[in-house]
Amino acid sequence: MCEDRDMKMDRPKVMKGWLPLLAAIALLMPGVAISQQANLTRPPNIVFIFADDLGIGDTSVYGSEIIDTPNIDALAAAGVRFTQGYVSHPVCSPSRAGLLTGRYQQRHGWEFNPAGRDMDHGLSLDQSTIADELSAQGYATGMIGKWHLGRGREHHPMSRGFDEYFGVLAGGSEYFETLPEGGAYALARSEPAPRRPANSIYRGFEQVQVDEYLTDVFTDEAVAFIDRHADEPFFLYLSHTTPHTPLQATKTYLDRYGHVQDLATRVYAAMVAALDDSVGRIVSKLKEIGQYDNTIIAFLSDNGCAGYIGNACSNAPYAGFKRYHQEGGIRIPFLLSWPEVLPRNSVYQAPVISLDLMSTFTAAAGRRVATEDSVDLMPFLTGEQSGNPHDFLYWRSGPTLAIRDEQWKLIKYKRSEFVVADLDDTGRLEPPEGGWPTDAPLGFVTLLYDLQADPGETNNVAARYPDIVRRLERKHAEWNEQLLPADEAILPAIRSTLTEIDGVTIQLIF
Repeated sequence: MCEDRDMKMDRPKVMKGWLPLLAAIALLMPGVAISQQANLTRPPNIVFIFADDLGIGDTSVYGSEIIDTPNIDALAAAGVRFTQGYVSHPVCSPSRAGLLTGRYQQRHGWEFNPAGRDMDHGLSLDQSTIADELSAQGYATGMIGKWHLGRGREHHPMSRGFDEYFGVLAGGSEYFETLPEGGAYALARSEPAPRRPANSIYRGFEQVQVDEYLTDVFTDEAVAFIDRHADEPFFLYLSHTTPHTPLQATKTYLDRYGHVQDLATRVYAAMVAALDDSVGRIVSKLKEIGQYDNTIIAFLSDNGCAGYIGNACSNAPYAGFKRYHQEGGIRIPFLLSWPEVLPRNSVYQAPVISLDLMSTFTAAAGRRVATEDSVDLMPFLTGEQSGNPHDFLYWRSGPTLAIRDEQWKLIKYKRSEFVVADLDDTGRLEPPEGGWPTDAPLGFVTLLYDLQADPGETNNVAARYPDIVRRLERKHAEWNEQLLPADEAILPAIRSTLTEIDGVTIQLIF
């Protein structure tokens, strides 16, 4: 584990002074450019761009007919687009806990969204993060944007492997506190609100005031980080809050979607445009410093887009939204680019998961960190290794469980006696004292889908294939036995809502 920032000794930078050395080598190798020589000896830089609540149908490379994302599309054309890329949970914080540790988050207890309880709690201190591991390999590590894994000092990003931090420690923030000329907001409130301490912006451990559009500010900070560390290997985790609510955008981006009549859809599209511009600026900066070819760029979303913003976003062609274990909640845009190594404009169709970034990044850096759940994807993408990275992928959120293999996916949801009238004005159920129980006294709704024939999960075939249901139940039970029980999670679940599937009311606990 990383020590507190104030106590942390300066770690060695393994490539310090490499430019003068390569300049000397250049005298002996006049036909080879300095930048090429640098990439022969310098580990790859790693830039991970994380969107928040971005639906897989919200980028043009994945089929959006409303939102144009030329820079994200160009990133896909420069590398690999995954058609079956997943996250380990359909809501923000647990998804991030799994990704950053390379382990299913249920193994270490961060199973549910903290929902404002993250001042004194956070990602288990027993866990090592990607930043911890890359820092140990000599990387400069920086994080910009949304953390959502604890707000206390011991859980702060700079206590979890990051040398630098700028962003919001909680689950989200206002994009602007005062409506700028030509800007717009949609849905949640009548006007933007001042940031509270819980969702304020921090540089390191200090709260700072930000007046410009938050997505642009995060991008400015990311570009500056790359500039500062151009002469050494760096890991940048750019964790955007966009397009998570509140839906707010400036005139610069709204003007691109003036033809969209629905206000929420227009603002959401404008927010994705800001995200797309951010990707373009990062790529341009990497090219400017001569490190684009030697940089791994990953682009993902933390879960599917949210159904509670109406029809402003899209997980098409998949069913479900954020909070759901249908494909729309957990199958996300997933891109990897590394021009020196990966084939251009390629498509990878086997299932992969965000947990794989731990092994993929650390292996590329020089020393792979192996976990039970993370697979180095590079050999599969370059053709050095055949087969699928995973035989099974698993999910659990309290009583909800899901599992998929190459063809079949099983979901079991908790039946509920609650009715729509029991929901509060936020669309959630009021939790009992101590949080929601993780059992299912009324039993489960069992769903089985053939994802090869029915990726939209429209036809539940559980009754037709009971043997497949039992096989997947057994495999999930074997996995579940390795985990902390859901009722021993660091924080109990207090977020929950209702939905109807196959004519039955079910309770989603997250």
